[in-house]
Amino acid sequence: MSRSAHPAGPRHADVLPEGHYAAPPADLNALDPRVWARTVTRDAEGVATVGGLDVRALAEEFGTPAYILDEADFRARCRAWREAFGEDADVFYAGKAFLSRAVVRWLYEEGLNLDVCSGGELAVALSAGMPAERIALHGNNKTGAEIRQAVEAGVGRIVLDSFQEIVRVAEAARQAGRRQRVQVRVTVGVEAHTHEFIATAHEDQKFGFSLTGGDAAEAVRRVLRLDSLELVGIHSHIGSQIFDTSGFEVAAHRVIGLLRQIRDEHGVELPEIDLGGGLGIAYTPDDDPREPQEIAKSLGEIVTRECRGAELTVPRLSVEPGRAIVGPTAFTLYEVGTIKPLEGLRTYVSVDGGMSDNIRTALYDAEYSVALVSRSSDAEPMLTRVVGKHCESGDIVVRDAFLPADLAPGDLLAVPATGAYCRSMASNYNHALRPPVVAVKDGEARVIVRRETEDDLLRLDVG
Repeated sequence: MSRSAHPAGPRHADVLPEGHYAAPPADLNALDPRVWARTVTRDAEGVATVGGLDVRALAEEFGTPAYILDEADFRARCRAWREAFGEDADVFYAGKAFLSRAVVRWLYEEGLNLDVCSGGELAVALSAGMPAERIALHGNNKTGAEIRQAVEAGVGRIVLDSFQEIVRVAEAARQAGRRQRVQVRVTVGVEAHTHEFIATAHEDQKFGFSLTGGDAAEAVRRVLRLDSLELVGIHSHIGSQIFDTSGFEVAAHRVIGLLRQIRDEHGVELPEIDLGGGLGIAYTPDDDPREPQEIAKSLGEIVTRECRGAELTVPRLSVEPGRAIVGPTAFTLYEVGTIKPLEGLRTYVSVDGGMSDNIRTALYDAEYSVALVSRSSDAEPMLTRVVGKHCESGDIVVRDAFLPADLAPGDLLAVPATGAYCRSMASNYNHALRPPVVAVKDGEARVIVRRETEDDLLRLDVG
């Protein structure tokens, strides 16, 4: 039932009718491997560990809240994607999910390319040693400075998103004496959300050139007339948190139709096709994401079949997983502060973070799992809402969750699958200090993004 469709009316939509909730899990101490990083387990005392390290020790050393990232898991997922797509395809990690210099170095070492969408992300990538030719720049409104930065660095591709941008990139390339490789981003009329796709004209958005309106074909014409640009392919992105490749099939059909049109009109077969990212992960045990091998096989078959039907040479395929790589590799570690039972409703559990370190629940109504990790418990389950410390009633971390009834202040909770977008979208709301990112591997932990301090806040406030 929709939260906005409560039978008592919209004012009561947040007080859900009896029977709405699923039954509590059989074992509140279980850490489902579908939603937790690969090295997360419980020790003999029932305390959660990651990379061989006790979460209590991590909390003591690094404080809470903190993002705890399993480096071995991250690297394993990079390798799985690289191996699944092979040498005839490219895997670009979507840096917007989470980016740091350590992550860039891991990507380089594991053979992945990098997709960035701002000058800041590009600066991080270059400072960490990612070769510019392995970087792609996205964005619907790249500034002149960002375009010049990318062209002068020699990025491997710039994804063009507007007619104005075609002119800007061409001029920046001309002034730099370069021939810049570019792709044209196409809005294909497919919107994919988790298990569903709707193959209609969903073109009321800020990204890309409309395929059905003819803008995409016109963008190609303009790029091909410019000597300072080298058109290498077409780019498409259909949505986020996708579990089903059906939407990609429709997108590929339409993109390859454009490739055929380009060949027939211009006598050119473009060598690349990028089907974007948005591939989903498990935030709860009910989610059922596809494995990289399955995705690679499906996308490869789709593209090959569509090209065969269009009598085109199969182009080099690119994909852009971000969430699918980093999302499952991290969890956020919190300390419980206050516990407030509301008779007949639920118990509110307040932690020392909130919407400043994970805005996704408030912004997208995202669902998460949560577990007591500083100990195990045989207590009865209680229905809870895990909330943050900010001055907003919408400051919710996990909307509905069962936790042990003996939960107490000082206990540690962990929310899994927070590697993607949580640190990237973190804020200083209420002047909160953004948490550190702590990488763990083989019994060792190190800070890769340090916790902010009050000095950091005051340094920016020039009075």
